[in-house]
Amino acid sequence: MRVDKAVVLAGGKSSRMGQDKALLPFGGYSSLTQYQYEKLLKIFKEVYISSKTDKFSSKFPLIIDKSNISSPMVALKSIFEELNCNIFVIGVDMPLVSNQIVTTLIDEFENGSFEIVYASSSFGKEPLCGVYHKNVLHKIKELLKSDIHKLNTLLDSCSTKEIYFDTKEPFTNLNYYKEYQRLLTLH
Repeated sequence: MRVDKAVVLAGGKSSRMGQDKALLPFGGYSSLTQYQYEKLLKIFKEVYISSKTDKFSSKFPLIIDKSNISSPMVALKSIFEELNCNIFVIGVDMPLVSNQIVTTLIDEFENGSFEIVYASSSFGKEPLCGVYHKNVLHKIKELLKSDIHKLNTLLDSCSTKEIYFDTKEPFTNLNYYKEYQRLLTLH
């Protein structure tokens, strides 16, 4: 059950940020998206960006989610319909997740028999930092038919392994501009 492809989810509305967080500069890169893309290329053979539109000046391999509904579950459906393979998924707004955390999740997935292996911390479950088996697509479709978009419901319907990390800092989501500014001073 090899995992050699990753997808950065960058199609959210960023309504709390007040601007598209996927396009904010970070870590010496032109955007959070570029930062995540370059970081993941050190681990994976292929890295894709999932988005609603091609809003990037860089030429990333894109998976365009054409649905008018914004939800990670809808994005996962588009991703699996395009790639049809096991994938690592991470939100664009989680730049502090280290490559060590990513490889820990991949190792657990490749050495186990789980459909989803995901991170958790004292913040709670982090389904947007995890490895997904391609066979979860049928469960995603079933949930979406019932208008269920919560990833926790998907986790409950699959065989999963939750990997708890003692530190919560890597799982800080950049939802507000103040959080982004704080992170810039630390990074």
